[in-house]
Amino acid sequence: MPTNSRLFLHKQSSSKGFTLIELVVGMLVIGIAIVMLTSMLFPQADRAAKTLQRVRSAELAHSLMNEIWGKRYDQNTNVNGGVPACGSPTGKTCTLATELGKDNISGVLESRNNFNDVDDYNGLNETTTMLNSTQTYVDAYPNYRLSVSVVYGSVANTKLVTINVTTPDSEVITYNMVRSNY
Repeated sequence: MPTNSRLFLHKQSSSKGFTLIELVVGMLVIGIAIVMLTSMLFPQADRAAKTLQRVRSAELAHSLMNEIWGKRYDQNTNVNGGVPACGSPTGKTCTLATELGKDNISGVLESRNNFNDVDDYNGLNETTTMLNSTQTYVDAYPNYRLSVSVVYGSVANTKLVTINVTTPDSEVITYNMVRSNY
């Protein structure tokens, strides 16, 4: 039987795989991509966490500021306003600077739910119970620290309220408000 010599020529087949050089180049590209992700993208997650902590800090401070703002200026100021305001020529004397804080009524310090003037908040911290609650601030804001101080302002008939909130990252954020005697 005659044979066709062309049938016995070996046909070169195309390779179906990767060469060593292609694998090395691919690993190099993946390595560069991972380095870029770790150096650019992952720090963003840390910044996002700090932003969330700052938002929670502002939430805590502003809730206290709103509560304090609704209270009267001083224990010796009329509940409906300062007519006459304490410290005025016709009014009672205002609380002494050394006595700012919870008022001592008949030998008993005011409870948290009975705060009625601005300086009652002096010394409030994260272990204090929240208004009308058995929950403390540390229960609602774990790992946050809180301190409130109230002092007389540099301008007559004002009180400076300073709220310091420390975030879980130990960043201290200070919020100030000035309450006038009106």
